[in-house]
Amino acid sequence: MNNKMWANCRIAKQHAGIRFLWHALTVVLLAAGLVQTADAGYREQAQRMHERLAGVPPSATVLQQMQDLLATGNGRSAALIAMDDTNFYNVTLKNFAAPWTNRDRSVFVPLNDYIATVIGMIRDDVAFNTLLSADITYVGTPGIVSAEPSASNNTHYEQLEADNINLRDELTRVQQSSISGIPATAVAGIMTSRAASEAFFIAGTNRAMFRFTLLNHMCNDMEQMHDAKLPPDRIRQDVSRSPGGDSRLFLNNCIGCHSGMDPLAGAFAYYNFNESSGTLEYTPGAVQPKYFNNALNFPQGFSTVDDSWENRWRTGQNAYLGFAAGAGAGNGARSLGVELANSEAFASCQVRKVFQTVCLRDPENPGDRQQVAQITGDFRSVFGYRMKEVFAATADYCKGL
Repeated sequence: MNNKMWANCRIAKQHAGIRFLWHALTVVLLAAGLVQTADAGYREQAQRMHERLAGVPPSATVLQQMQDLLATGNGRSAALIAMDDTNFYNVTLKNFAAPWTNRDRSVFVPLNDYIATVIGMIRDDVAFNTLLSADITYVGTPGIVSAEPSASNNTHYEQLEADNINLRDELTRVQQSSISGIPATAVAGIMTSRAASEAFFIAGTNRAMFRFTLLNHMCNDMEQMHDAKLPPDRIRQDVSRSPGGDSRLFLNNCIGCHSGMDPLAGAFAYYNFNESSGTLEYTPGAVQPKYFNNALNFPQGFSTVDDSWENRWRTGQNAYLGFAAGAGAGNGARSLGVELANSEAFASCQVRKVFQTVCLRDPENPGDRQQVAQITGDFRSVFGYRMKEVFAATADYCKGL
């Protein structure tokens, strides 16, 4: 492990250690009857709120400011003060987004354009339902490190992290297309970031990009989406209809995932990550050869001819995902990103992830679940998809727990 990766691991472990020790101490005190969480004093609540949001204790001045705000019932403003700490951006949000950028869902990865974009969008109150569609990325302030942002390597972001650059103050918003070189109309937010492309467009059949987007941003994996009642007409040729010589496996298992996924993954037909150049390729009008891998498995299957997609989960058992009014079909990754990110499932997933980060647990009781539902509704209709408001509302709820 090189020095940079060792430093990354050390920082993340320290942050995780603080959270674990704080949680463990709270449990011990509760068991001993020394703390009544529902009646925790404003000072204790302020301390807990800051440590959970920033991962470090507040200064005496900040602690007093937060305590005074909590005493007047202004938990949101107290949380915003905690979120002004640089560690909220450099550590908490970095660790929050890092697992979404790799197949192992590991937090121990270098800073990259995907993570920086999530941090920047949250900092700037950019509507988070544009995460999967906007022509946006965040880079370091020009000249802050020697390496320029590049479509072919991650050096710029690795230097930002190695130099411990203050991401709260030194991230700048630019058009992703200006760096990647692909047309602005083909940019699809973090799905076409270099980090996501390297992880999910590499080799394979591009189904990985869809599966991990579903997993990371709608909090469901393909097993939860399994619906064997959908028509199989857009299942690609590479899926055997008699795996192992037994057609029942296809009819009872394979069809349930592929009948929903394959019509949606068609949106990525023109994308590929080129390992040799280290860049994302976009070939408008020309379907990537990977879409024809193993076409002889079932020649009568669907042959991809363009980047059209169709959402068959709008009806049936998966309609609970709550897709917004619309055609439910389109062309290209950007329109698919709009479809996914404006669903109820997307909003709920972001709130659940924030709850896990700030409250150090899953929503585990009726009160928690009711609060998540309330914040999810506010996220869509009141907060304007601003994630800082979700962090603030969640921290306010968990301040005494």
